[in-house]
Formats: sequence, C-alpha cells, structure tokens
Amino acid sequence: MASEYTCTACGSNLNLNSAHAFLPDFYFEAGNKDTVSFSTVDEAKFKFEMEDKIRPFFETLNYWGIHRKRTKIKCNTCSSLLGHIYDDGPPLTNSPGQFHMGPSQVIPRAPRYRFKTKAITISST
Repeated sequence: MASEYTCTACGSNLNLNSAHAFLPDFYFEAGNKDTVSFSTVDEAKFKFEMEDKIRPFFETLNYWGIHRKRTKIKCNTCSSLLGHIYDDGPPLTNSPGQFHMGPSQVIPRAPRYRFKTKAITISST
C-alpha cells in the first residue's frame, strides 16, 4: 500500500517514496522517536540549511555531544522545518572495519533523512 507524504503547514506533496523508508524498528544512533526516516528524497521538494552549534545536546540517553553539525530539511513551498539529515545511515562500503572488528566511525555512512511526524501528514492511497 502506497503512502503520500505532505507538508502539514502548507499541504504540498513532498514526493517521498515509501520504498525508501526505513523500518520503524531499524536502529540508528540518533533514535527514531516520533520520526520517519528515508534513505533518499527528491531534493527539488526541499531546502537544506546547515546547522552548526556548539552546546550540549541529547538525542537519546546514549547519544549526546557538544558540537552538533547537521542539516535542516525545510519545505520548499512554505519553509517550515520538516526534519534533519543525519550521517548515521547504513555503511557505504561492505568493509568489516579495521582489524575485522566491525564498522567504525571511520567508515563513511549514507545520509538518513529524518522527518518529524508532526511536520508531515501521511495518507494512504
């Protein structure tokens, strides 16, 4: 069953494909609470704004830091904040990591487009 994702503020179609959505129970460092995550998006439908803050932040109990670098995802029509891009997606390589001990932060990871469920409306078609 296909879903249509629209901006809650203005109602414009965001052209997000359900086939590119991550499963709700898929583990990410930055968590999944009240969000929907995608592996790819139609970049023509969004504005991207870099965010660079130096202050403590907490995503989950075990994921926190001082320096936050991330990208805001905004609606191209009304400029409302829809979510953020994180770099904690699946590894871009099949490498077993240094000394074959599993992936590390050195291995490049795919971007994850994380949308707030309050900012988008999901309807089944």
